[in-house]
Amino acid sequence: MRFTDLVGLRLTCFATNTKGGQLADLELRHRRRARCEDRIRNARDTGLRNLPLHDTAQNQIWLEIISLALDLLAWMPMLALTAETRRWEPKRLRLRLFSAAAQLVTTGRRR
Repeated sequence: MRFTDLVGLRLTCFATNTKGGQLADLELRHRRRARCEDRIRNARDTGLRNLPLHDTAQNQIWLEIISLALDLLAWMPMLALTAETRRWEPKRLRLRLFSAAAQLVTTGRRR
């Protein structure tokens, strides 16, 4: 919840039923959970939303491919992207970066 913005300083709060602990530790745990939920959303956008194949072994291979794609999506912003592009979600990366290669190759004989 957001109370107000006062001279660029934002006051926020979160409610928890955790007993004890320092406020900084609770906030760190809260922020880590938000990152985890972002990773789960990215996994669903990458192909984890459904298992398209019929056999369990085939779906296991599908999950390995998704895991590999998520690893590449986690490393690529650190190694190859700068500034605002580091915060792009998989849908935007697919639209802006990955579709460029598909546009370059139009047929087998001509570019």
